[in-house]
Amino acid sequence: MLSIIGMIITGAIIGALARLIMRGVQDISMLWTIVLGAVGAFVGRTVAGFFGIAETPGIDWIRWVTSIIAAIIAISIYLGITGRK
Repeated sequence: MLSIIGMIITGAIIGALARLIMRGVQDISMLWTIVLGAVGAFVGRTVAGFFGIAETPGIDWIRWVTSIIAAIIAISIYLGITGRK
């Protein structure tokens, strides 16, 4: 149960940061922001693990950055598929 709540909170933070960094207005709901942020967090953690930096002492800045970049890509793909601007 706690991991689901953590995933929702992480998805909301990563998705919100990704939308803040992206140019323009993204016409997507908060639910999709959380879902795409969670996807970005999962992909970012996987990519960081692939390069051997998944677990580091302190704040994992590299994992956060890769997660935000992955969320930006996920949001861009979603906007491209749905035809929203």
